[in-house]
Amino acid sequence: MESTISFFDNSLDPAVRGFLHSPANPNGDALILTHGAGSNCTAPLLVALSEVFAGHGYTVLRCDLPFRQQRQTGPPFPGNAERDREGLRNAIAVLRKNVAGRLFLGGHSYGGRQATMLCAAEPESLKPELVSGLLLLSYPLHPPRKPEQLRIQHLPNLRTPSLFVHGTRDPFGSVAEMTAALRLVHAKTELMRVEGAGHDLGFKGKIQAKELPASILAKFGEMYG
Repeated sequence: MESTISFFDNSLDPAVRGFLHSPANPNGDALILTHGAGSNCTAPLLVALSEVFAGHGYTVLRCDLPFRQQRQTGPPFPGNAERDREGLRNAIAVLRKNVAGRLFLGGHSYGGRQATMLCAAEPESLKPELVSGLLLLSYPLHPPRKPEQLRIQHLPNLRTPSLFVHGTRDPFGSVAEMTAALRLVHAKTELMRVEGAGHDLGFKGKIQAKELPASILAKFGEMYG
């Protein structure tokens, strides 16, 4: 049976804080998950995903971004994003010390966007890659009702394989808009549609709470093997 423990490492700045899920039968690979602008790493979707992935052999670290470590509530302040990305880089460094296989990075909304920006900023010639792939939940393509404010400037520089999970009623971007944006990425991408779901991916419903994490794991397995 997998185990979950509180995790804190302040050997780097920003510190890495969250929860570590250790599988009973590790497959050698690991996943880092983080949260959106209004949440933290105890978000039910992240917890459920961590448990499902750990149950299938992945070591999972779900962690609080630096802005959330500083304040329990509220969105990140303007100018926080670069430090949040450094927090993700530090989480990768910490987890890589304990995992011999592939390392994946993911997050919901703001957390996922910062993950894509971190990977897009890596030099193309850098080997090995920062992570083997991305898992992006409800990527915030634009603010609600402001489709002209697209957050796509970095996508042409993204060369990391990426699985996007997106609700068909997400006000932060339609499926059609997401499909167009993914054409900018110079790497393998997949778009997993969650029918009828909004930005929360419909996870508040009991059926989705049971089925969605397993469906994401299955699609993840299809993409990354």
